[in-house]
Amino acid sequence: MVVIMQLRNSSARYGLISMLLHWGIALAVYAMFGLGLWMVTLSYYDGWYHQAPELHKSIGIVLMMGLVIRVIWRHISRPPSAPKSHSTLTRVTAAGAHIALYSILFAIFISGYLISTADGKPISVFGLFDVPATLSDAGSQADLAGQIHLWLAWSVVILSALHGLAALKHHFIDKDDTLKRMLGRSSVDSGA
Repeated sequence: MVVIMQLRNSSARYGLISMLLHWGIALAVYAMFGLGLWMVTLSYYDGWYHQAPELHKSIGIVLMMGLVIRVIWRHISRPPSAPKSHSTLTRVTAAGAHIALYSILFAIFISGYLISTADGKPISVFGLFDVPATLSDAGSQADLAGQIHLWLAWSVVILSALHGLAALKHHFIDKDDTLKRMLGRSSVDSGA
């Protein structure tokens, strides 16, 4: 049986837009984490010394716009309710983890913005448009925001890895639809 992917979420599974936003942002966050770790190891004489941070900033702005769209979409197309087999603790923990992930991601973007605009210059996004610098105090702002940015980046990677492990636990141990729903499937699709 061919299942045509719906755009909006249903009570049984996530729709195509939610899945693309979820997996796209997850992939971009891990790519940005790797890029960030790599670019701080570059020496001044490396060809990527100036290009990598510009790429990181541009992707960061696009990623922030994607996250804003994701939050808005989450209110337009409500996610499916948690499976009835989930305990109250599981539901509360999942909700708390989602709030923490969104909050940390927004804090990463804010700290990245403060690092990037500490010298008072706007952020050029792939040369297409600029995001203006609104706050700037070069030395102390960049240093403090840089430390916060690093700790938040590690936090979101660790928390998202736990989020992924929890989804795998639900799939392989609990044998429920938690992971299937974010893959566009549910037991309703297979007739189970």
